[in-house]
Amino acid sequence: MTNRLFFRELFSKGLARTLTGQALAFAIALALGAVIILMIDESPVAVFLTLMRGAFGDTEKIAGTLLQTTPILICGIAACIALRGGMFNVGIEGQLFLGGFAAAWVGFAFSLPPVLHVLAAMTLAVIAGALWIAIPAFFRVRFGTNEVVSTILANYIATLLTSYFTIFLFKRPGGWSETPPILTSAYLPELFSFSRLNIGLLIGLALAVGVTAFFRWTSAGYAATMVGSAPKFAEYGGVNVRRVGFGVLLVSGAVGGLAGGVETLGVHHRFMEGFAPGFGFDGLIAALLANGSPIGTIFTALFFGALRAGSLLLEVDTTASREIITVIQALIILAVSADLMMPRRGDRTGERRWKF
Repeated sequence: MTNRLFFRELFSKGLARTLTGQALAFAIALALGAVIILMIDESPVAVFLTLMRGAFGDTEKIAGTLLQTTPILICGIAACIALRGGMFNVGIEGQLFLGGFAAAWVGFAFSLPPVLHVLAAMTLAVIAGALWIAIPAFFRVRFGTNEVVSTILANYIATLLTSYFTIFLFKRPGGWSETPPILTSAYLPELFSFSRLNIGLLIGLALAVGVTAFFRWTSAGYAATMVGSAPKFAEYGGVNVRRVGFGVLLVSGAVGGLAGGVETLGVHHRFMEGFAPGFGFDGLIAALLANGSPIGTIFTALFFGALRAGSLLLEVDTTASREIITVIQALIILAVSADLMMPRRGDRTGERRWKF
């Protein structure tokens, strides 16, 4: 198959369904957000224009938006992988924290050549994320335990565990709750001299394309998609549903750990308490808004990155609080959840666990 046909297939059906299927939910959320802005005696037009200016006003602001987009995008890809396999990985935040800490430990504890140092740190971040979801994944496939509950609980354990490591075992001298800085040989290369934007963005974009191609053009990807959409049919076809489900969750957790490694090696260059608040949950929302499409997640992650970056200017130029962004995100969750509950043509009751 030619490259032209490949990219036509890549960006046609899945992306078109994504943009049309969730557009109404997006519009309703923004409309409700505008009503709330009116209730605090502020102009919705002024607030949205300020957000746009704060996110895309100049080159530095665009770079800042892309910097915020990067971890959301990678976390969104992790969520898409789980959703395609019929799983719901709500523990991406915890996997991100464990991956970020693992990368920081390799970064400051070992002295290695530059490229090897980055690869070693990123590899351990991926392993940490995969291992952290391995227990919920095992109980899901072996005993049918709901992975939503177990991965949510794992988030709290991961956050507190990394806090303990940071404060009591690896705290740098001084008053801040953070590890020693990583060595410069473990830094991810920056894309621009005026911003901390790094090649993590390119990693996220490559993941989106690669994961899309995997699910669409490989037998293993097809098996995972069938397990997510019609598990009984997949089982009748000879697919080991439990093994595929376990593998899907492991890969999802590994990508979540990768997001933490990118954030540590490319942005903060150390691990600190609360170093990436909410990126895992924002990535999950971005994946839901994109209807589980990795390519669509690029655009939804950019939207949430713009909200985060633009909110920095919101309290300067308007009377609205930055918390209005949290309200808008909550409205998007509600609108998307309502859309996911709507029956789709061709679906059978009980046939699909998640409608993606």
